[in-house]
Amino acid sequence: MLAIKIKKKIVEKSEIILKKINLGQRGVADGNYEEQKIGLIGQLTIYDLLNVEPPKFRSSGFDGGYDLVLNGNKIDIKTMGRKVKMKDHYVHNFIGLQKEYENDLYIFCSYNKTTEMLEICGWISKKDFFEKSKFYKKGTKRYRDDGTFFPTKADLYEIENSKLISIKSKEELGKIGRKN
Repeated sequence: MLAIKIKKKIVEKSEIILKKINLGQRGVADGNYEEQKIGLIGQLTIYDLLNVEPPKFRSSGFDGGYDLVLNGNKIDIKTMGRKVKMKDHYVHNFIGLQKEYENDLYIFCSYNKTTEMLEICGWISKKDFFEKSKFYKKGTKRYRDDGTFFPTKADLYEIENSKLISIKSKEELGKIGRKN
């Protein structure tokens, strides 16, 4: 895993974007302000690491189903907020409503709200994700290590962190999805 201290300018830029645009526009399981902010922090940090200009966010909020094109692949960046450091058995959530979006790969990140660190956990092809993840129907109770639970807001897929292709450096991040 690649751990990055979040830059203040990235948090500020996320807040500015969300003051202008609500990025959740599906109508179901859109993500509240805090969840959208965490997602933007992950995206903007990856753009910053790759020295890529962020896209112009549309007023409709929909990005076409991917956040970045890298090495010929359309990549959707998924970031979850936590208060602890990521562990191999922890899962990354994926809302089933996004299953048909046009993308090739996923990058999964974990944002530690306590330490303000982003862990770029790993990546996986879309095909492999749906073969290796577990599916949970809307309303299923999902339990955490601490015994708390949440009912899923929509159909949900989960993949264990250990099933991702790890990213350990900025150089590895720039090479994901390469064919050679």
